[in-house]
Amino acid sequence: ARGDIVRYVLKNHTTDEEKVLHLTPEQEKDKTHFTDRDTGVELELIDSVPLLEWLANNYKSFGATLEIITDRSQEGSQFVKGFGGIGGILRYRVDFQSLEVTDGLDDFDLDDL
Repeated sequence: ARGDIVRYVLKNHTTDEEKVLHLTPEQEKDKTHFTDRDTGVELELIDSVPLLEWLANNYKSFGATLEIITDRSQEGSQFVKGFGGIGGILRYRVDFQSLEVTDGLDDFDLDDL
């Protein structure tokens, strides 16, 4: 379930570079997420918090609003099943026709997000 995703802030102590990862419990088992791919250096854990909790605490800093929708109504249940419990409405219209489509879309899988 989308509610199980954890937001990690990791730091490479040799480069002082920080990176943010959003991992499912299954992905957390793969320890390569916690090491630098190029050097093999183990990354320092700066913060880890459930993604939904982080969103609830930080949405205002992005100028967003937060709506909690119950899954006990027919519409809410449909929303959870259709979007995995997390959804959003874009503020601005996106013209997908004008966006350049690149090769490699075959490798793109929404289930990986």
